[in-house]
Amino acid sequence: MLFGFEWDTTNALTLALSILPILMVGLWVTLQATVLGFFVALVMGMVLAVLKGARSRLVSWPAYAVTEFIRDTPLLVQLFFLYYVLPEYGIVLPAFLTGALALGIQYSAYTSEVYRAGLEAVGHDQREAARALNLSRARTFTHVIVPQAIPRIIPAMGNYLVSIMKDVPVLSVVTVLEMLNVARIVGDRTFDYLVPLSMVGGIYLILTLVASSGVRWLDRNLPNQGIPLK
Repeated sequence: MLFGFEWDTTNALTLALSILPILMVGLWVTLQATVLGFFVALVMGMVLAVLKGARSRLVSWPAYAVTEFIRDTPLLVQLFFLYYVLPEYGIVLPAFLTGALALGIQYSAYTSEVYRAGLEAVGHDQREAARALNLSRARTFTHVIVPQAIPRIIPAMGNYLVSIMKDVPVLSVVTVLEMLNVARIVGDRTFDYLVPLSMVGGIYLILTLVASSGVRWLDRNLPNQGIPLK
């Protein structure tokens, strides 16, 4: 096995090549958690944004209260609550799903504010024009307001996507074998933490650069006047 290596370039390269396949397994879990968590944040954030924009205070105030509660409590506390407390009430979820939900719920508070800012940035004249065309409120929202708000929120949403990706290692506390947790286990077994942790740092750097480049590409190529919906 890989125990007892003396530190030199050859052994470092050998170790890196040996552990690369298992790190790729951890990378796949990291990517899955990122995508699922971001999806939950997008959907739940939109729901909170719509509720906060409701005319009735009986609807908007609880939405604001929920947003503040989520935003002002640590992700780790929310993760422990979902993983350890919910089973006491008969709700048992797999560790991976629990972690992805925790990420999504935490970041939904932030994405809801991004949505709200984007929706409010669409001029009131657009709503008036839609009303003049006798469009329903639902159709006005989905076909007039949202397409014009999306280009405005892409940069901020991209930042939160990267943040979620970098927060995935927190899931290791509930036994999710994401990339950093795999690297730690490799370090425990090989007594060499420098190589696996350096590899994880490098992979995260590449992922962040790729995600940031994709967000910038979308920001440049999406039409400023809005996305046409059929």
